[in-house]
Amino acid sequence: QAILNSDVPVVTYVSPSGARADSAGTYILLASHVAAMAPTTHLGAATPVAIGGDDVSPPPEPDAVDDEEEAENGDTSESDESDNEPSTAMGRKVLNDAVAYIRGLAESQGRNADWAEKAVRDAATLTAEEALAENVIDVIAEDTDALLEQIDGMEVTLDNEPYTLATADINVRTFEKTWRNRFLETIASPEIILILFSIGLYGLMLEGYNPGAIYPGVAGAICLLLALYAVQILPVNYAGMALMIVGVVLIVAETLVPSFGVLGFGGIIAFAFGAILTFDSGVPGFGISKAFVVSFTVVTGGLMFLMATYLVKQRRRQAVSGVESIIGATGTAMDSFAGEGMVWLDGESWAANSSTPIEKDQEVRVRAIDGLTLLVDPVEKP
Repeated sequence: QAILNSDVPVVTYVSPSGARADSAGTYILLASHVAAMAPTTHLGAATPVAIGGDDVSPPPEPDAVDDEEEAENGDTSESDESDNEPSTAMGRKVLNDAVAYIRGLAESQGRNADWAEKAVRDAATLTAEEALAENVIDVIAEDTDALLEQIDGMEVTLDNEPYTLATADINVRTFEKTWRNRFLETIASPEIILILFSIGLYGLMLEGYNPGAIYPGVAGAICLLLALYAVQILPVNYAGMALMIVGVVLIVAETLVPSFGVLGFGGIIAFAFGAILTFDSGVPGFGISKAFVVSFTVVTGGLMFLMATYLVKQRRRQAVSGVESIIGATGTAMDSFAGEGMVWLDGESWAANSSTPIEKDQEVRVRAIDGLTLLVDPVEKP
């Protein structure tokens, strides 16, 4: 609508070489006053596809190849065209609306409306050279300078009036993406979403297990909100996302429940399958790398193993403070005594009591503590 109602001519240029104007790009290109493409680019494949990746049209029948051959030989009928219509009312509505829309755009600029319809119904595509021969585009240009040189003096229709382009020696300004656009483009990636989602869940769980830590909760909330914002842009499977959440919960539960690795291993498997299912939409450009999922899962499993190992070591470690750290400790008698005396333990002198005679400098072991008095026994020497 902005292009059709523009008060200045709009030139759409598909570049550089290897680029494409698929789907919505085909609509934009056909609506422009001048349609240009660089060599080795292509356009088309404008069949409506649901945001989740589902096709609104039915799969081709086995005899579709025969129908195409008959069409090339000029043997077509209304029944053949009706066979390609979607089977549902909603599918027919969406497809026919798209056909009428793209035909109107092509006709408004005097372009090949019949091929435009094929781009929607049959997902037809054309290279730049084929598009020029089919009267779909106006110009093939190597670069922007060549484009401006070729369209100089070209006549287009603007507000139902003829308009002659004057593009020789004009001042060209390039508008780059803003930092906001680049940031949103970065987080709207399946891999980045997976990382943000994991950090968010782990952060909130750590905050829940350690109230008042603040940092894990703040970081987790920010990452989770960013991930949820990016998710609404991409086609996702919410069952896969739920499986990811279950996986993270199981991994965290492994550190709290003595399940001998069952919960942790199950959590890793659930997380990996959930990550794959979440972004398995079938829409090109919106999938997730399987290698990334495997690597991320291995890293997550490694961190879980290190955490479990650390917890086991901490469980076996002797207490470092309180009464528990003193009982069983070994000290040295400061004097010979039988009954009450003094011992040296951890850099401090303690009152001690022993039912067995103790010699000076003899090692003693604390078996109990009574107030501030240590109950000790001599260490038997081999």
